[in-house]
Amino acid sequence: MFFGVIVAPRLCDAQVDFNKTPDDDLGDIEDKFQESFYEGLKQKSIENFDKAVEAFTACVNLDNTVPVLYFELGKCYSKLKNFDAAENAFKEAVAKAPDNEWFLDELYGFYAAQNEHEKAIETVRLLVKYHPDYKEDLAALYLRTEKYDEALIILDELDAEFGNSVSRDMMRNTIYNATGRKDDQIKNLQQRLENNPEKESNYLALIFRYSENNEKEKAFKVAKELLKINPNSQKVHLALYKFYLEDNETEKAIESMKIVVKSPEIKPNAKLKVLADFVSFVKAHPAYEADLVEATALVSNTNDSKTLIELGQYYLAKGEKEKALNYFESALSLEPNNFKVLKSTILLHIDLGMYEKAQIMTKEALGKYPSQPLLYLLDGVSQNALNHPKLAIESLELGLDYIIDNNSMEVDFYKQLSKAYSLLNNTSKAKTFSDRAKELQSGN
Repeated sequence: MFFGVIVAPRLCDAQVDFNKTPDDDLGDIEDKFQESFYEGLKQKSIENFDKAVEAFTACVNLDNTVPVLYFELGKCYSKLKNFDAAENAFKEAVAKAPDNEWFLDELYGFYAAQNEHEKAIETVRLLVKYHPDYKEDLAALYLRTEKYDEALIILDELDAEFGNSVSRDMMRNTIYNATGRKDDQIKNLQQRLENNPEKESNYLALIFRYSENNEKEKAFKVAKELLKINPNSQKVHLALYKFYLEDNETEKAIESMKIVVKSPEIKPNAKLKVLADFVSFVKAHPAYEADLVEATALVSNTNDSKTLIELGQYYLAKGEKEKALNYFESALSLEPNNFKVLKSTILLHIDLGMYEKAQIMTKEALGKYPSQPLLYLLDGVSQNALNHPKLAIESLELGLDYIIDNNSMEVDFYKQLSKAYSLLNNTSKAKTFSDRAKELQSGN
């Protein structure tokens, strides 16, 4: 397609007829041109860029009016890292075909790759007439070169023509943060809300900015306005629950929190943040613990492994190991190859005295991760606890070979080997491994 769109028209511009039967010296020139051109394309396709340059240069020597020759030369020179020659070739292609979008786009890409931002800006200005995406590129270049006013003008024009977009809002926020223009940022969001008072995202963006600027009353007011025009809004409760808590409107706060944790529209990490805030509240107000338990149950009924893992870590930090284990096991059913979750699950089985489960899991895990020394250690611990010292010794001795520069783990291995030999009443070997463990510990 590229060859048909770009190459063929350019060759036609040069008025070279490859199908014409040669009847004089001009025919010989056309044959040589055709042969060299296709040789250049062939060599370029197999990444033999030196040979491709030779072939395209031969074409230029035969006819220097064909723009696509310089375009191809520019690409080959770029691959050869001859950047001066590449720039000159691209510029020559553009000079000979100033209305060719592809040539301009290649020159722009070349400048962008070379971090020649000013030259890239000049080129994108020419490209803007072809597609609005180039206009957004221009705004990004203005941002990169700290021409913030110019960037905002372009962003305003694009927003007016096409509506708001996430990518442009990110650029806006970067500019506002870099310049400290918080008032301008708020005015822009207020204007959006006035222009489109039915759009939920306009309210949410303004609530967030007010909150970020510590203008709580204004943020609370906008949140209430959103709830009036859209009583079914779920995301607004991400802000409302906190406002209610701070104003001691506990029942409303709990209602908002439950809406958040049940909402399919709200991301797991946001739900967990709400839950964490409510945990802090319940510590000071234990009468509401039942509501916390209910909310936790609502969050746990999810197929999102990240949420389950974070809940597991939350309860582990609280020392509620049974609850943590439930969440890790659920997460492991969704991500069976997540080694960190697997490790946490086995460790909890051991901590809770569930040695048979721990031993079964370690054996299965060793089939997937045969070079993980920790699994051999955990298997040894489980086997010792189950009074299978010979199996423990077998596993522990295998695992020792996989330990690399980890003295603390090696100490644990020796302690478990000492325990296994003690179970076998081999006091001599038990003491040998116990002494090795002590020696390593004293060396640290």
